[in-house]
Amino acid sequence: MTVPSDVRPGPAAEPAAERVLDNAAYTSLAGPHRGFAEAYGTALRYRPDVSVFAALPSAANPDDWADLAVLAGPGAMLAVSGQAADGVPAGWEVLETGQGVQLVDDGLVTGPDEEAVRLGAADVEEMLALVALTKPGPFAARTVELGTYLGIRRGGALVAMAGERLHPPGWTEISAVCTHPDHRGQGLATRLVRAVGHGIHDRGETPLMHAAASNTNAIRLYLSIGFRLRRQTTFMAVRVPDVAGR
Repeated sequence: MTVPSDVRPGPAAEPAAERVLDNAAYTSLAGPHRGFAEAYGTALRYRPDVSVFAALPSAANPDDWADLAVLAGPGAMLAVSGQAADGVPAGWEVLETGQGVQLVDDGLVTGPDEEAVRLGAADVEEMLALVALTKPGPFAARTVELGTYLGIRRGGALVAMAGERLHPPGWTEISAVCTHPDHRGQGLATRLVRAVGHGIHDRGETPLMHAAASNTNAIRLYLSIGFRLRRQTTFMAVRVPDVAGR
């Protein structure tokens, strides 16, 4: 899907510090998130109970894809970004493709939120239920371990959350931003983005975000609170060939 013209990135000089974001999952797994990574050759992936994302070097060649097949095993399903769909080797099944956008902090005002609470292992069941209802993107049983997750409760129930996912060097992605339908329109998502961003700024890092290109309302919100649209992205869900290996 093409991003509407009014939310497309305009021409700008590319800061060198942003180039690490071109393949954000790979630079996360090769860097700050190496403790969550499984590796074989040039292929990397998060442990399956942490995240569905796998990563290859930019402009991956057939040998890189062969390494990923060995790493994941025959028939495994993975989410891959930073690669062109026409570069997927024969035998792999492309289950789904999608267009997205990558946004970076360009003046986000951050600060703690007195109503936000830190979420952890004891909250995972509620977090998974909220994700299943609102569908902000992939979230697994141990995704909460990737960074700080904050939530807002009403009447004891978790009604909104946001947290940290990908972690390229010097950057942290704000992800899983979602609000229960009964509590939308109250600014909870914005408050949580600002609160999670506050922790990222405190570490001397810069927030980034990803969104589906079709989610123009969310994109406009993020632009309005201080993010800049850096680039359009492509992501794929793929299945490893039933006979894997070199």
